[in-house]
Amino acid sequence: MRTLSVLLAPLGLLLSLAAAASLLGVGLLQLTGDVLPLSKVVSKLTLILLLISIFPLRKLLRFSWRDLGFAQTTVFFRQIGHGLLLALLTLLPVLATLYWLDVHVWDQGRIWTWSKVMEKTVVALFLALLIAIGEEMLFRGLLFSTFRRKLSAVLAICVSSLYYAALHFLKSNTRIPYSEQTFGSGFQLMGEAFANWLNPEIFSAFLALFVVGVFLAVLRSRMPSSLGLCIGCHAGWVWQIKVSKDFFNVNPQADYLYLVSNYDGVVGPLVSLWLAMVLSIGLLSQRVGLKN
Repeated sequence: MRTLSVLLAPLGLLLSLAAAASLLGVGLLQLTGDVLPLSKVVSKLTLILLLISIFPLRKLLRFSWRDLGFAQTTVFFRQIGHGLLLALLTLLPVLATLYWLDVHVWDQGRIWTWSKVMEKTVVALFLALLIAIGEEMLFRGLLFSTFRRKLSAVLAICVSSLYYAALHFLKSNTRIPYSEQTFGSGFQLMGEAFANWLNPEIFSAFLALFVVGVFLAVLRSRMPSSLGLCIGCHAGWVWQIKVSKDFFNVNPQADYLYLVSNYDGVVGPLVSLWLAMVLSIGLLSQRVGLKN
């Protein structure tokens, strides 16, 4: 019973914050006007509240920043660099394979200059780092550390990765006209967002993101103060995907289209198999090295 309460506590927090975001979203649009779809406002507010919750929860749970995986400043930034390199080594083969199989094709409709290429690349890296810092602090920092305090390493890795994958599909595409919005509208969208977890069409992308979460959580578990490595790797993956989407399109007629999902045109069965293989080889090599 105690284990179950530990496992479900993050879900309870997520439901509470999503409910708060549902009310705040409607109130915010009432003040600002019809500037954004309500579903997008509620989604972003939920994420913001989740990230803000890291700070009071860290104090409540009596975690130091080191407990969350942060190393000393110089080591932390060195880890980010190593993580970016690891991301290139693990995702570039996937992107190259997708191009080779004509799943990704060059976007001939755009004209690029060196200055525009550099601008896109730098902006994408900056945004990728912001995303990675927030998500890694939440999932491989606070959530993994909380689970690891109460659960086995394997269970902590799997459950934190399950939450990580699930959060990416907490979405509703329903657009409620501004004139018809009430304070119950946010809860309607919230219900649709959570119901999206039952959508069978998300399975391949969900599985791939679960494997991504496991990969990063294993890194975190093998080196206690390694959050910088997770941030760098996560940022490197997001960066490559963003840049790839700028330069390439998904070919809907490709014979191997099933290797990617419609989530972002990269994440899918190929990513799942490749990262699982890389992770298995890494763990096996480490075990052999320890025996020798």
